Amino acid sequence: MFTYILLNLLFLITLVIFMPNKLKKPPRAWWFTLYALFLLTLVFDPIIILLDVVAYDPSKILGFNLLGAPIEDFFYAIYAACIVPLVWHRLGEKKREKEERKRAK
Repeated sequence: MFTYILLNLLFLITLVIFMPNKLKKPPRAWWFTLYALFLLTLVFDPIIILLDVVAYDPSKILGFNLLGAPIEDFFYAIYAACIVPLVWHRLGEKKREKEERKRAK
């Protein structure tokens, strides 16, 4: 049976792919971003559910809700707060390497 929590775990795999070799303590900006994403999810998810923009199969969610939004939806806020900086860092690393190779020639 395919559930939203399983989908969330599949997304976690992409975090592992972009994970740097050495983890650092996240800066304050990251914590603020995570807080903002959680707050936006907490406010707007119940609204779009109430307006029937999205619907969830009750058999595929854990059943824990925050103001009407399934707890699984909050995973995407965590995922976004993690994956965007990781991809940004990885792409910046590749760009720096490319520039260093050009200078070395």
